[in-house]
Amino acid sequence: MPESSKSFVPSLERGLTILEILAKSRAGLSLSQVTRQLSLPKSSVHCLLRTFESAGYVYKDAVCGKYRVSLSICELARQALQGISLRDQARPFLRTLSGRTGMTAHLAVLEQGSCILIEKVTPPGVPRTATWVGKQLGLHCTAVGKALLAFMPDTDADHLISNHGLVRYNDNTICSIRHLKQELQTIRRRGYALDDEEEEIGVRCLGAPIFNGSKESVAALSIVGTPEQISEYNLSALHRDVVETANRVSDQVRNAPLEAGISLPERLGHMQVC
Repeated sequence: MPESSKSFVPSLERGLTILEILAKSRAGLSLSQVTRQLSLPKSSVHCLLRTFESAGYVYKDAVCGKYRVSLSICELARQALQGISLRDQARPFLRTLSGRTGMTAHLAVLEQGSCILIEKVTPPGVPRTATWVGKQLGLHCTAVGKALLAFMPDTDADHLISNHGLVRYNDNTICSIRHLKQELQTIRRRGYALDDEEEEIGVRCLGAPIFNGSKESVAALSIVGTPEQISEYNLSALHRDVVETANRVSDQVRNAPLEAGISLPERLGHMQVC
C-alpha cells in the first residue's frame, strides 16, 4: 500500500534540504541565497535556520552574515557510525547469549548524558519486552544503566545522578543517593549489575559493562527475564555468562580502530537530559 502524502512533514523536508545545500557550500549562504535556491518564503527559511541555529547544527558567521553547517553535524555522523560499528560487533555475542539463556539481550550506551538502547535481540517464542532501539533507560534502576554508572569516575557519575534525579518507579526503585552509591560499589566489586524489579515489577535484568582500550565503560549489555528466570538458584551461572559475553565484546571493541577512540567524555556530552 503506497504511503499517504499525509505521512510526510513538509517543513522537515524543507529543513533537511536547507542542511544539504549549506553542507555543499564552502563559503556558506545568506538568508537571501537560501531563499532563492529553494524558492521558498523568506520568513519560512528564516524560521528554519533559526531553529537549526538554536539546536547547534547551523551557525551564522558574525563577519559575513552567512549561515554555515556546524561541526555538530559531523559529531552526529560520528556517533551514528560508532553506534553502528558497536552494534555490528556486539550482535553475534548478543544472539549467542540470548539463545543460550532464552531471554532478551540488550545493548546500551551513554549518549549526551542518557542511557540509550542501541540493540535488542529476542529469541524465537519469547514474549517481547516493552523496549525498543532508541529507548532511554534509567541509569539508577536498570542493569545497563547501573553498570555504566558503576565503572565511570565518581565525579561523572555524581553529575549524571544530579542531572537525572532518582525517579521512583515502584517500591523497589533505589531513590537514595547513599543507597545507590553503595549499590555501585557492590557492582564494581562483583563485576555485574542486577535490576531486581526496580524499574518494572515482574522484570529482572543482569548487566555488565563493555570497556574500550582505555578501560572506560563505553557500553553495557544485559539479559531481561522474570524473577523465575533470574533467581537465586541460577544467578551465579547467569551472571558469569553475562560478564563473559561483555568481556568478549570488550575484546572486539579494543581491537577495532573506530571504537577504540570512543572516550567517556564524548559519551557524557554536555550532561544534558534528553
